[in-house]
Amino acid sequence: MDYGKFKYEAAQKAKETRRNQANTVLKEVRFRLKIEAHDYITKLKRAEGFLQAGDKVKAMILFRGREQSRPEQGVRLLRKFAEDVAEFGTVESNPTIDGRNMVMVVAPHKNKSEVKTEQNALRTANREAARSAARGDSESDSEETPSSAPAE
Repeated sequence: MDYGKFKYEAAQKAKETRRNQANTVLKEVRFRLKIEAHDYITKLKRAEGFLQAGDKVKAMILFRGREQSRPEQGVRLLRKFAEDVAEFGTVESNPTIDGRNMVMVVAPHKNKSEVKTEQNALRTANREAARSAARGDSESDSEETPSSAPAE
């Protein structure tokens, strides 16, 4: 084996490992203590999407003014949030107060690389299905064309 071929194969292998590598990202969802039901549901769906994609979610409550004297309400809201996303992830760090903010981190059940592998498998299956459907259509078109042409 010559050296050029060796270098080429090593580069291709390195490229493939970089493609399959997945970095877990910490996404953030911010609440206020007085959040309406619809806004809460919107934030919840956003966090569920992050967790399904394999990212960690940092739920943060911002306290303003007198709200700082009511941290138990913030803990209650974050616990409710944790219960609502329990099917997608688990609480990694319990609610802690950080200055004027209360923070909780939720980790996904599946890590990022598992999610990425599933997505790649689904994508290749869809491609193969589309190719086989295209082949089936082109074969049926070619069969119909000669028979529909008038015989001379």
